[in-house]
Amino acid sequence: MNFLAHIFLSCNDEDILLGNFMADFITNRQVSEYSPEIQKGIQLHRMIDSFTDNHEMVRKGTKRLRNYHGKYAPVVIDILYDNILARNWDQYHERALEDFTRDAYLTLYQRMTDLPDKLKQRVPLMVADDFLTKYRDENGLKRALRSLDRRAKFASNFEAAAQQLRNERALFESEFHSFFPEVVEMSRTFCKSELR
Repeated sequence: MNFLAHIFLSCNDEDILLGNFMADFITNRQVSEYSPEIQKGIQLHRMIDSFTDNHEMVRKGTKRLRNYHGKYAPVVIDILYDNILARNWDQYHERALEDFTRDAYLTLYQRMTDLPDKLKQRVPLMVADDFLTKYRDENGLKRALRSLDRRAKFASNFEAAAQQLRNERALFESEFHSFFPEVVEMSRTFCKSELR
């Protein structure tokens, strides 16, 4: 799961959203620097990643991507799944994607001081680009994959995954729709137990 899905799975709670959003940008040692409420979001993020990486349906898609992207296939499928979620948003959320993302951006801006330094620099650029809703179209998907290409320390071609998704969209979407309700339920269960 990438940014859009992690924010979606944050139980409408600001602290959990922050932790869920920032988890990939902090080390295990840094977790204790954050409030217990934000730490719950970091914990949820890691549970979501583990659940996703080990789910049978996700592994099917990852296996197909592995031929082209090797050990980075799980990272690539996370981005593809944000595209699928954005394109099928109405199946999973009652609010319009634009309204949901506007509120998420507002939270990120209002709580900027709680974010790690790396994100304090990146979030204004990400929000100005409306990065969450851009996952919905192919150009936005390609931009996210190109960004991954730029960060890679090796010759990569992650952008080619957009073509693979186009070629196998029915298969990737079927796997996503089988898997995603389960991760939603897992996240809700976590939040019910942690947000008492």
